[in-house]
Amino acid sequence: MSEITRDFLRDGRADHDLEPMGLSDLERGMVEVMRTVYDPEIPVPIWDLGLIYGWTLTDGDDGQDAAITMTLTAPNCPAAESLPAEVEQGVNALDGIGRASVEIVFVPSYSMEMLSTEARLTLGLM
Repeated sequence: MSEITRDFLRDGRADHDLEPMGLSDLERGMVEVMRTVYDPEIPVPIWDLGLIYGWTLTDGDDGQDAAITMTLTAPNCPAAESLPAEVEQGVNALDGIGRASVEIVFVPSYSMEMLSTEARLTLGLM
């Protein structure tokens, strides 16, 4: 596998059907994990909120190492410690992952345009 880099800010992401994105089975598993992690203040998974900016998968000693880049809805988000830990824990539990790490970034800033269609419907924005 060598290295796979995904930049969802540049390349976009599919709301429901991951097939057009060309994700590997391991990456689809990562997305499924991210669809189970919720911001405690917003009843929407972090994947649908658009908090996941991308990742890089590289060959590691025990499988693929996943370096995930994500943001928060606000720099002072009360879940700043728990959300990245939940993502790391969930992705680390996947078969094929050697080690997962999460980097929180604030550039570019989070905006409502990053919401999926499903998130917009859930939040009553459509």
